[in-house]
Amino acid sequence: MKTCLVVDDSSVVRKIARRILEGMNFHIIEAEDGAVALEACKRALPDAVLLDWNMPVMDGFEFLVQLRRLPGGDQPKVVFCTTENGIDHISRALHAGANEYIMKPFDKDIVVAKFQEVGLLALDAPTDA
Repeated sequence: MKTCLVVDDSSVVRKIARRILEGMNFHIIEAEDGAVALEACKRALPDAVLLDWNMPVMDGFEFLVQLRRLPGGDQPKVVFCTTENGIDHISRALHAGANEYIMKPFDKDIVVAKFQEVGLLALDAPTDA
């Protein structure tokens, strides 16, 4: 089973993401900010990271930069999931190593499509959520 780290300071967003991703047969780890997420990644790298941008303590961008510096940190597929829709934000995220970018609010179909695009799901993968 693949693991997805959901990083968002909103417990509601984490709960929604968990429900969607568990229906896609992912094991979920949650973190409320980038610092907590980075510590989780130091213990064990996930297959995927669904990452918010604006968070206290350490934002998503700084987390991404630090993740990519870890041994093996280039492996997890990172999908930014945020309200930041400016081309400068998107460009910075992709340049720092994000694999994809989705806007909040999101739904199951959007998450499935992006996870398929980055190779985390087969194009015909069944989902229960």
